[in-house]
Amino acid sequence: MQPARKTDVYTVEDIYALPEGHRAELIDGQIYDMAPPSTMHQRILLKITRKIADHIDAHGGQCEVFPAPFAVFLNKDERNHVEPDISVICDKDKIDDRGCNGAPDWVIEITSPSDAQMDYGVKPFKYRTAGVREYWIVDPRKKTVLVYDLEKDEKTELYGFEEEIRSCIYEDLIMNIEEMLR
Repeated sequence: MQPARKTDVYTVEDIYALPEGHRAELIDGQIYDMAPPSTMHQRILLKITRKIADHIDAHGGQCEVFPAPFAVFLNKDERNHVEPDISVICDKDKIDDRGCNGAPDWVIEITSPSDAQMDYGVKPFKYRTAGVREYWIVDPRKKTVLVYDLEKDEKTELYGFEEEIRSCIYEDLIMNIEEMLR
């Protein structure tokens, strides 16, 4: 994911002015183009989204799960617009027809070579400062999941796809990516 070439500060208006089908994110006024997802990316996205949604439904939860493309206006400003692969939002007042205004409770990014620098470097800081409670980086190439407990700011764990991965905000939700992909 490389920033667009312009020294000016971009806004959400610039994102919405992009040609149809052109995916990009806006972080601190800079536009970052997004590469199309791979087939494996989409498989993982579907399996994790389904698992979380089923868990919430089975427990009568009020949170909602939104897979990409879904706009998140992290800081409720015109300079930040991201599209996490999966957003879990528990405060329904944050949701409108445009997307999520403010931080989702849980964000999952399924990284690819073109966006790894953003997912591992910039986004953990942006998500933490915006108020995201939990952040996962799922890396299909390395077959790892990095879990950040941003709410407690005390735990960061690295898991293999073959391991049981416990959610921080849903302690009874456990995923094994390898099993889910079978």
